[in-house]
Amino acid sequence: MGNKVNTPKLKIRTGDLVKVIAGDSKGQQGKVLSVQKDKNRAIVEGINLVSKHTKPNAANPNGGIIKKEAALHVSNLMLVDPKSGKATRVGRKVNADGKIVRVAKISGEEIK
Repeated sequence: MGNKVNTPKLKIRTGDLVKVIAGDSKGQQGKVLSVQKDKNRAIVEGINLVSKHTKPNAANPNGGIIKKEAALHVSNLMLVDPKSGKATRVGRKVNADGKIVRVAKISGEEIK
């Protein structure tokens, strides 16, 4: 069979607008840059910045300290409702075309 781990379906995708609901960056909003499904983590633009010390290289001839986004656990993130702008839970619904779409629980609005 192999050792494939059964990863759960995540409610957050790349490009979503999310709000941080727990941790040091609580209350901040940002766009999801990438999602690490296997680790249940996401990298959000401008949030959870860490200082990375870099050696001089071709891209950065002087080296130095670079501020970079670190991954956050998806349980600490909540999707922002496209209608009200509040943090909302995510539901799934079959639309008229027979496709499964994500919907905001607060407004019932479809999430694109």
